[in-house]
Order: sequence, then structure tokens, then C-alpha cells
Amino acid sequence: MANNELPKMMRAHVLEQYNTPYQVRELPVPTIENPNDILIRVDAASYCHTDAVLASGKMRPPPLPHIGCHEFAGTVVCLATQPPAHGLKVGDRVAVPGRGNHVCGRCLECQNPSGPMPDEPGYSIYCPNAGGGLGVGSKPGGFREYAIVDSRQVAIIPAGMTAVEAAPLMCAGLTIFAALMKCELKPGQRIGIMGCGGGLGHLGLQFATKMGLKTTGVDVVSQALTLARSLETGAAIIDASSKSPEEVKQEMGKEDGREHPSEMGLDAVIILPESQKSFDYGMQLLKNGGLLVLVSFPPEGFHVSADDIVFRRTRVVGSLIGSNKAMREMFEFCIKNNVKAKTRTYPFSKLNQLVEDYHSGFGGKLVLDMTIEE
Repeated sequence: MANNELPKMMRAHVLEQYNTPYQVRELPVPTIENPNDILIRVDAASYCHTDAVLASGKMRPPPLPHIGCHEFAGTVVCLATQPPAHGLKVGDRVAVPGRGNHVCGRCLECQNPSGPMPDEPGYSIYCPNAGGGLGVGSKPGGFREYAIVDSRQVAIIPAGMTAVEAAPLMCAGLTIFAALMKCELKPGQRIGIMGCGGGLGHLGLQFATKMGLKTTGVDVVSQALTLARSLETGAAIIDASSKSPEEVKQEMGKEDGREHPSEMGLDAVIILPESQKSFDYGMQLLKNGGLLVLVSFPPEGFHVSADDIVFRRTRVVGSLIGSNKAMREMFEFCIKNNVKAKTRTYPFSKLNQLVEDYHSGFGGKLVLDMTIEE
């Protein structure tokens, strides 16, 4: 599409003050200034817990006014006037994670990418010079009708997958997929997911069980537990308010034929809630030598017992999000194994209603669907 065929103005949801509703504003359609960039028409924009935290001003507050959303999908409508577009063309449907925008390609991280399934040298999602991702820093995200994105950070949406299905995978899906990869478990080993009925958790249940892992999901919120059980993944779903970790470990021990408490429990556990109780519960579910993968990051941090680290030999590692390579493998896995987020969709104008529903405790993922008639 030529520039002269694009509209001059667009609608955007703008956060003008913390802890206040988004405001719909008319803004100019952004123009391409970097040869790596492309312009997309946003087709779906998914709401993440981080959006809620940022809107409250509690985590790395971005300068205001701010356009949020770091998991979205759209259609390429314009390319830079000079290469590179990295193989993309107008009309391609792309999924956009917030991370990896305008990496430098020269730093130690870019030259030696890290994380599960790292990319080839020259590009890293953890580049310290990128200056923050789309929608989670100073750069605007996907709560708008058109967006400029880095052609190096996107992935082609597979045939048969809608934009609404793809958008939640760009943070929730990719984050939990990368965390599972970091566990390095083999089929038949045990994994636990604390916060199994949330956006990341319910996708994690599907990924883990389809990977052949013996999966235990833990939650305390009734709506989240209902969602987790409705997936019918075969995972054991535990209400932590009614069953202690010792009881859960004993059941695992009986199933596995283990008699000593040190040999009972999970090989790895992923912590999603920002709760010390959740952290402690997950840690207690681990067998000796088990791995705790930390995805959440409350401002006050977590207390870790030296006894667990020294005497039980448990390991604690962090996990943020997946690489482009992991993103492509995740898409292939989703298509092959029919992994999908449970979504509730809203027209573009109803973002504030979406936010209210999110805070009311709806499980799964809430998504703006630009194709819904308003």
C-alpha cells in the first residue's frame, strides 16, 4: 500500500494519568523513519498483567501520555522506501511481541544471544541498548489502529490462526513457552505451574501436557480454577486454599513409588503469581534438587530460604520471554497440538470495559478485536 493511500489520522487509546481510564484520541498515523521498520494495521491487541501494572505507575512507569499493549497482531500496510524489510511484504499478517525493538546488533548480548533457544548472533531480545520494548517503555504499543514495528521482531502468523489467537501468544504464550524450555524436562517428568488459571498459566497447562510432562496446576481463585479445569488437559488442578503442598507431594510420591519425602514432588515449578505464599507453596512442591523458574517480579521481591538452596539443593532461575527462534517454534507447536488461549473479545472502543473485566478476575486473555463492528 502506498503512503498516499493510507489515512492521515487514526484512533489510539492513550493513558494520560496513572490509575485513570484510557482516553481515545485522534493522532496522526505514524510514519516510517528507520529502514528496519514497517507500518502495520493493528488487527488485534491483547491485554496483559503488565499493562495493568504499568497503568498503575508501579513498575518502570513510562512517560505520559502513553500507548500500551506489548502483545498484538496486524497486517503489513507499508514498508520502508529502502531495504531491509527482512522478507516481509505488504499484506503479510504478523504477530508482534513488545521486546526486541531496535536492538543495536553490536553489544555483547546481541553478539552472544542468551536465553532458551537463542537467536543467531547479531540480534538479541535482551539488548541493553534497545531502550525498552513497545508498549512497556517509552515506545508506543498496540492499543491503536496503526503501529510502527521493527521487521526483525515480528513473526508471520501461521495459516489457520487468527489475529485474535496470535496476539495473546506474543507475551503470555511466548513467556510461558520459554519458561518451560528453561526447565529442560523430558516427557514423563513432573512440572508445576503456580497461577495455572491466568493468561500465562492456562497456556502453560496446554503446552506442558502436550509436551508429555506430568503437570500440576495450582491456583486459589475460583474463576481461575474453573478455567484451568475446563481445559481438560489431564493436568492435576490443585486448589491451594484446600490442600497443603505436603499432601500434594505425598500423592505424587505414592503415584511414583517414592517413600522418602526428599524424592517426592516436582522436578520443576514455574512461579507466575506475585505472591510470597505462591512462591513458598511452589518451593515446597519441589523434590530435592528441583528447579524453580521465576517469571513474576513483585517490587518487594521474594524471600528465599537458605535451607532450600543449601540443604535441599533447589535451584532458582529467572525467565523473561522467548527469542524469535522460540517464537517460531511456539507457533509450530500451537498449530500441531491445537494450543489456543481462551479469549474474550471486545471492539476497539471498549478497552476500558475490558480493563474493568480484567480486574474483576476473568481468566484467560482479553483482546481488542478490530474486526468487531462497533
